[in-house]
Amino acid sequence: MIRVNDKWDIAWHDGMTVRDLLTACKFTHHAIVVSISGKVVPPADYPTRLVADGDHVRVVHVIGGG
Repeated sequence: MIRVNDKWDIAWHDGMTVRDLLTACKFTHHAIVVSISGKVVPPADYPTRLVADGDHVRVVHVIGGG
C-alpha cells in the first residue's frame, strides 16, 4: 500500500510510477507537486520515478491567485 496525503491508501503494484499513482488517485490538475518521503519529484520524472510499496506520498495542487 502507498499512503497519499495521510488520507488514502492506494494499492501498490510492481513497477508503479508516480504517473500511475496520480492516475489511480484521479489527480488531473496540470500544476501538481509530488514528494516522496519528503523529497520533491520533478514532473519530468513522473513517468519513470518508481514508487515503492509502503511509501508516503504528498500531492499538492499548486493554485495561483491574486
